[in-house]
Amino acid sequence: QVQLVESGGGLVQPGGSLRLSCAASGFTFSSYAMSWHRQAPGKERELVAVISGGGSYTNYADSVKGRFTISRDNAKNTMYLQMNSLKPEDTAVYYCKAMTTSVHYWGQGTQVTVSS
Repeated sequence: QVQLVESGGGLVQPGGSLRLSCAASGFTFSSYAMSWHRQAPGKERELVAVISGGGSYTNYADSVKGRFTISRDNAKNTMYLQMNSLKPEDTAVYYCKAMTTSVHYWGQGTQVTVSS
């Protein structure tokens, strides 16, 4: 059974940091590209960052470049998103996604709220 479980969300002040985790099970983790997405209230879900199966390729949305870092530990079947210099506009539910050319899986999401 495929599972993606996000954790690490919460309430943080502007300028603060959070580290999200996505624990994967039920599939060959290293064979899947992984990504983080987010959805703010009233807005469409958007891609935040993506990482290749081996971790050598990463890409980011312009809005988070230089502030967020995506990484993965294939030995632990876990992906991470280090978020620094957080802004109120980063407030959203953050989702992880596992994908190949033929299939994809989503996690249930974790809430990130940036507010003073």
